[in-house]
Amino acid sequence: MNRTEPHLPWMLDTKDVGRRPGSMAEVERDLPAPADFGTDVISVPEGDPMPLQARLESVVEGVLVTGTVNATAVGACVRCLDPVSLDIETRFQELFAYADRAAHHREVGARDEESEEHVIVDGLIDLEPVLRDAVVPALPFQPVCREDCLGLCAQCGVRMEDDPGHEHVVIDPRWSALAALASEASTTDDGD
Repeated sequence: MNRTEPHLPWMLDTKDVGRRPGSMAEVERDLPAPADFGTDVISVPEGDPMPLQARLESVVEGVLVTGTVNATAVGACVRCLDPVSLDIETRFQELFAYADRAAHHREVGARDEESEEHVIVDGLIDLEPVLRDAVVPALPFQPVCREDCLGLCAQCGVRMEDDPGHEHVVIDPRWSALAALASEASTTDDGD
């Protein structure tokens, strides 16, 4: 599929902005979340609506896009494995260069491999990589259902919320010989 098709929801058309510096247009739409929009632990389900509000401003180098995107990420609590739903609102700002300006910039020596350059192709701006770079890092690395979630018992997997006093008496194997001696001593004392 050609990424510069104007009907794709992630594409913004710059014709309303034009190339005159200072001109501006505003866009509001619900974008469907693309595939793999998150991490293995928490992500925005594919196709879920992501409301976008953006302002496109024409500048000498290209079009500056500033806005916010909202999403609802779902996953599992890393402590108790209960479902987690988290509302995310992320701001972003990115300059999309006109193709001729980007080519000129490369000619005059900008060879920084670290910087990612976003270019307007056929008058269209592809927002997906910009929004992915804004939303995915905003997702929690270890999502929890509540900050005070007790999680699961490390020994048997019992949900600690259901039994807060749950515990296991674990004897260090290095002391097990002494435990056997203690039980022998109590047996001998009882027999006297």
